[in-house]
Amino acid sequence: MHSIMPIDRRAFLSTMTLGTAALVFPSDLMAALLPTPRQTAGPFYPSAAPLEADADLVSVAGGSGPAQGTPTHVLGRLLDPNGRPVTGARLEIWQCDAFGRYHHPLDGGGADPNFQGFGSTTTGTDGAWRFRTIRPVAYPGRAPHIHFAVFPPSGEKFITQMYVAGEPLNDSDIVLSRVRDPQARARLIVPLASAEDLETGALLGRFDIVLAG
Repeated sequence: MHSIMPIDRRAFLSTMTLGTAALVFPSDLMAALLPTPRQTAGPFYPSAAPLEADADLVSVAGGSGPAQGTPTHVLGRLLDPNGRPVTGARLEIWQCDAFGRYHHPLDGGGADPNFQGFGSTTTGTDGAWRFRTIRPVAYPGRAPHIHFAVFPPSGEKFITQMYVAGEPLNDSDIVLSRVRDPQARARLIVPLASAEDLETGALLGRFDIVLAG
């Protein structure tokens, strides 16, 4: 595993939205966009409200250290089909730890206690959101992925998953393979690039989510 450079938790949370759009988002998103495909929530959505559910999954209050795994900043915008930002929506993510374990009783226990496993945030006025988590890993039957649930201010809950570009298991993943249209499937697959300017050894991925009209 990569070592994780300590990062000030309050500083990270206080800058979750400040400057995010200017840093990574282009200005040409007002064209008509295709919706992000829906995906299953799977069996490991938290069975009880987590004690901690902020947007930094790598650092847990009272933990003995940072989570195992490669720190990964995942960010994007929540948009409608016309490219307009969806403001004030709640976003949740959940995923397994660096060893393929979820914080869920159906997964047998033993997940990394320093990995939060679940996080939430609210989109800003520009639709921007951001999480600090770990690079997702594979486990039997599944390619590396992160689950997303979106609760827009109006409309129904939307669930999808984000996958990592270049992963060989993407071609055989039982959930991703249900998206038959190659172009639609590509909208769920995100390249991860070095983010040394944000955090030593970290990665960065952008996953814009487009809701259906």
